[in-house]
Amino acid sequence: MKQEKLESLAQELAACRECPLREAAQAPVGWFGNYDSPIVFVGEGPGGVEDDYGCPLIGPSGQLLDKALWAAKMTRDRILTTNVIKCRPKGNRTPNIAEADFCAQRWLDKELAILQPKVVVALGSVALHYLGNQDMRITRDRGKWFKTKHGFDCIATFHPAYLLRISNIKALNAAKWDVFHDLEAARDKALAAVPDYNLMSEEKTDLFKLFQRRKSIFRSCGIKIKNYIKIPS
Repeated sequence: MKQEKLESLAQELAACRECPLREAAQAPVGWFGNYDSPIVFVGEGPGGVEDDYGCPLIGPSGQLLDKALWAAKMTRDRILTTNVIKCRPKGNRTPNIAEADFCAQRWLDKELAILQPKVVVALGSVALHYLGNQDMRITRDRGKWFKTKHGFDCIATFHPAYLLRISNIKALNAAKWDVFHDLEAARDKALAAVPDYNLMSEEKTDLFKLFQRRKSIFRSCGIKIKNYIKIPS
């Protein structure tokens, strides 16, 4: 049932042209992962690499996220990742509040309603502001549990892109440990709710290999990868 609903939503998203952000993007970028996952990670929005591959968090930020997830005993194929904004803002700028609200109310809210996760992880301030409220600050409220407007248990942590911008080694190490402990807390809460679910595969998910392979498959069928919203089997 979840898969059918997500497939239908993916088709609607692929055709979306409801805001100006779509004009600068190759196509909307949906979600990636396991729709039965008790935990959903919500980032900001696609960057250039994500826009090229049609997969959320596949670029440098996503690669760092994969390392953090592995350390916390989770892999991308066993969780689900998505974004507040579905189309890449021109110049990779940070989306404003109005853009985030407009897009997320149309797509992210519907995703979460279908997925019904036990835990939501807000990656960075854009996700925190939408899932929580505009008065929340990632530096102050990171690591604290709160309820989203739809009643999901949510915890915020630093977006991987923020870590990539830290030049001070001591500050970077401290921030990485903060993220690790936040991911541990999210993992433990999810597993407490669904103890039989396995959040970690034996190997890390190679997103580039996966999407390169799917590119070749789709080309042979005459389908453009950039118009494809990934829902794994």
